[in-house]
Amino acid sequence: MSETNNEAENSSEILKRRVLIVDDHPVLRRGLATLINAEPDLIVCGEASSSRSALEAMRTSRPDVALLDISLPGTNGIELIKLMKAEQPDLPLLMLSMHDESRYALRTLRAGAHGYIMKVEALTNILAALRKVLKGEIYVSSELSQRLIFQAVKPVEGGMGSPVDKLSDRELEVLELLGRGLGTKGVASELHLSVKTIETHRAHIKEKLGLKEASEMIHFAIDWVAQEKGSKLE
Repeated sequence: MSETNNEAENSSEILKRRVLIVDDHPVLRRGLATLINAEPDLIVCGEASSSRSALEAMRTSRPDVALLDISLPGTNGIELIKLMKAEQPDLPLLMLSMHDESRYALRTLRAGAHGYIMKVEALTNILAALRKVLKGEIYVSSELSQRLIFQAVKPVEGGMGSPVDKLSDRELEVLELLGRGLGTKGVASELHLSVKTIETHRAHIKEKLGLKEASEMIHFAIDWVAQEKGSKLE
């Protein structure tokens, strides 16, 4: 009887889908792991705090799905998606981020992610999101889904999108943080990058947006963040 019970337990373990968590905040990783491990069909198989360690964990822990943060030390989460997909193209990836989905979700989906969920809704929707991407489906909020459908049906006239569409994923992160009031040192600390690197990103942002002065870029960033918040509330 004991052997039979052990076989049943082992069988239930095999049926659990393996989740890799990639986030540089250990408290958040621990909380997510506790939540996921409490489920009968899911189990955390590995954790990572950077893109480099995430790639190593992906190779060794054999996850069925990876849960990624955008803001990681060095290579950001969107670039990590591309690196992971290059090695394991069939691995479902779910982006978990503090950033507003209206700014980053489409970029992550284009990079190869299967879904995007904001951290503010993680506790209530993360399990449903994981199960959905494990089935090969796309997970986004109902609000974003409607917005994407509207954009597909009624594309912007002339094909002209927002000026920020010219920016790289990292440059967009820098612009948002500047718009939230962080200085160069604050942005560097938030993104785990050097001040010199942030200064280079600032210069590229200013050039791509056609702005002459640094003060113009800061005003643009503040106005853009405020406008995005306003459209979110409408």
